[in-house]
Amino acid sequence: MKRLFMFIFSLFVAGTVYAGESVTYKSEGKEYEGYYAPASKSAPLVFIVHDWNGLDEYEMQRAAMLNKLGYSAFAVDMFGKGVRPEAIEDKKRLTGELYADRAKMRRLLNAGYEAAKAKGADVGNAVIIGYCFGGTVALEYARTGIPLKSFISFHGGLDTPPDQNWTTAKGEVVIFHGTADTAVSMDSFAELAKALEKAGIKHEMHTYSGAPHAFTVFGAPSYRKDADEKSWKRFTEYLKEIFGR
Repeated sequence: MKRLFMFIFSLFVAGTVYAGESVTYKSEGKEYEGYYAPASKSAPLVFIVHDWNGLDEYEMQRAAMLNKLGYSAFAVDMFGKGVRPEAIEDKKRLTGELYADRAKMRRLLNAGYEAAKAKGADVGNAVIIGYCFGGTVALEYARTGIPLKSFISFHGGLDTPPDQNWTTAKGEVVIFHGTADTAVSMDSFAELAKALEKAGIKHEMHTYSGAPHAFTVFGAPSYRKDADEKSWKRFTEYLKEIFGR
């Protein structure tokens, strides 16, 4: 699996200076396999959380894109080493288990955080981004109060669990959302905006016309080039602002 993992990655980053590596770590005795792509020892860090496909070449490609901009990247594994679901039923089961157990979701995020720290990544100067399921996870991490600079969701779930709130969040929040998303409504988008404003959380929220759920996923039927490129442009501008470089 690891050999295939690295071969796929090499196809995407041929010609770049930095190469990534798989990182095995544990949470509650179970092995997980993250992915670390450092730009330099002092580079700001971007944590990446995968969608319901599991950590695959998509996150590696985004990591390579970040490397080219001078940022290190660490992709967190939320499913387990070697667990890369293909059937819709398996994807629903794996994500559903974590939606139902937010404490476990947080433990897995912390395990990834510690693994990145152990590799020498600058976790004190970091943001986290997530795609679809990963966007939901990134926002969950914000509500733990961990002092990352920002929590950024691309077409992620936006509802706040009824037993949670934003009072302990410390970083900023950025949302990229498609107005044609039938999985995550504009009502949820508006409710999140009101919750963040009430809690005094600095935020910015962007919507893109005609963009459905998963509009950034290369090669997928849901992919929308215009929305993907515009959201990535604003995202990279924002990274310069938040990291001051």
